[in-house]
Amino acid sequence: MDLKEYIAKADKPLIIDGGMGTQLDARGAFMGGQACLSYPETVLAVHQDYLAQGVNLLITNTLTMNRYFIELDDEGIDIAEVNLAGARLARQAADGAENQPVFVLGDMSATGKMLEPLGDLTEEMALEAYKEQAGFLAEGGVDGFIIETMFSIEEMELAIQACKEVADIPVFASMTFETLKSGGRTMMGNTAEECARRLEAAGADVVGANCGSLSPLELAEIVKSMAAATSLPIIVQPNAGKPRLEGTTTYFDLPPDEFAEGMALCLANGASIIGGCCGTTPAHIKTMLDDIGK
Repeated sequence: MDLKEYIAKADKPLIIDGGMGTQLDARGAFMGGQACLSYPETVLAVHQDYLAQGVNLLITNTLTMNRYFIELDDEGIDIAEVNLAGARLARQAADGAENQPVFVLGDMSATGKMLEPLGDLTEEMALEAYKEQAGFLAEGGVDGFIIETMFSIEEMELAIQACKEVADIPVFASMTFETLKSGGRTMMGNTAEECARRLEAAGADVVGANCGSLSPLELAEIVKSMAAATSLPIIVQPNAGKPRLEGTTTYFDLPPDEFAEGMALCLANGASIIGGCCGTTPAHIKTMLDDIGK
């Protein structure tokens, strides 16, 4: 059974994994896709620890591994090598899972540049960059794509188009929201309902929200707004609470039980695929699963 069929036939919530970057940092590895090359055993261990909690979906450690973001950070990383490594590590973990179906989502996000006229990134440049990354992820064996932590709906639409041109596999499209005011809005001012409608029109198979400045309980309101605008499955992956900055370090302090409380409300409001983002741990996912009785 492929991922599209599995989603269509699911009669209970699908469980996605939790934070990767913060888990790598906690284990003494680099945060970011370069860890797939420098600390592959640690990346694999994080995947396996989430699998041990009973997740159905693993996300590759390739979030910002597109050509422009790599150039922005001057990381000197080979785009093909890092995306193939990320896909294959997640695939290795998924294929080793016992007594549960597990699928791999190739992770993609913003280029770090602004589209014209706000910046110098043309639509053609963005489309080619996303097609390049998606192609390597597909070659590495992913079952679907997830485009997440996106604040520009226009860039998201281009990323969805690119993924659809590369492979006939599901595309999860997840926006980041900064406020609940005026219908819940992204940094660029788009409402949750508008995002849901536009992502569906662009061809996404799953829509939703992740990361950002909202708590799990607040993201439940975003879920409600999206559910009113689309019949597509809705994914939600909150951080472990609102980010708290001390000096140059960002902390996420929400304990697993309070995280699980927010996720239960997300389910009640229409989410069908749930997991965590920054600061969440295997303990957050386990407590969430225990709380919803799955």
